[in-house]
Amino acid sequence: MQLGPYKFVTPIILAPMAGVSDLVFRALCREHGADYAPSEMTAADPVLRRTSQTQRRLDINGDLTPRVVQIAGADPAEMATAAREAVVAGAEIVDINMGCPAKRVCNRLAGSALLKDEGLVSAILSAVVGAVAVPVTLKTRTGWDPAHRNAVKIARLAEDLGIQAITLHGRTRACAYLGVAEYDTIAEVKAAVKIPVIANGDITSPSRAREVLEYTGADGLMIGRAAQGDPWIFARIKTYLDTGVSPLPPTLDELYRTMRQHVRGLHEWYGEAGVRIARKHVGWYFSRWLAHSVASRAVFNTLESASAQLNYIHNHKEQTLGEAA
Repeated sequence: MQLGPYKFVTPIILAPMAGVSDLVFRALCREHGADYAPSEMTAADPVLRRTSQTQRRLDINGDLTPRVVQIAGADPAEMATAAREAVVAGAEIVDINMGCPAKRVCNRLAGSALLKDEGLVSAILSAVVGAVAVPVTLKTRTGWDPAHRNAVKIARLAEDLGIQAITLHGRTRACAYLGVAEYDTIAEVKAAVKIPVIANGDITSPSRAREVLEYTGADGLMIGRAAQGDPWIFARIKTYLDTGVSPLPPTLDELYRTMRQHVRGLHEWYGEAGVRIARKHVGWYFSRWLAHSVASRAVFNTLESASAQLNYIHNHKEQTLGEAA
């Protein structure tokens, strides 16, 4: 798979997740095997782009190449401007969000709401591709609802307009994140276009990753919620695809070392706000890998300082290792 000058062999990609895939988490996932990691979704609306939150999301100087910025909006001119600003900020690939099912996004007729208006989809794709010299990709869903799956039509349109790859989540906008992802539509899209197709949705393990690749014929995979508390999933998937051997989970030492690295990075990146943001990430690590995690999460969520959080992780490690001895 190739995007401009960037070549990949079955790329395993971190999904852009608002409030989750910040610069700290992206760096951690890249360290553990993700081939690239788009930024959190950035708004094209000029008012929203002036907010400190959007400006932080556009700060991609710490990302490894290729640096990818995802943009979202419903106005072609604003989207073109947002794409140009992303490139000025250092983006080497621009990704267009037409997949977010969140009401606050769809109510602005952005994200997956755009799938109802194929004419507007065309105008946005054309405007963004024409605005920048870097590769432009598209992330979308199978359709608006199960009765209106138009992903094949959208993919063909995207290919004709110069989009260089499409990531397809195996749910409709109406499905949100409920139920199970379906891969038939992804397989249909792969058969309908020549540009790379990346499968997304419910890829939760190395074995599922292989199953989805074989079923859909996709060129790569995008991992979202399964990476929360598990940045090792990218390397584990690659090991399984290469060898057929199920890789071992992280050791306790690796778990706590990575957790501390992640939390320390959040403190440094966000300042005081990093203490609050660290709580959900540590909660994911605890619930995914450790028994009796509910009580530990509850205690961690009461801690009010960076030092208290780091000390708790250290002490929790010593206690857990002692119990395992």
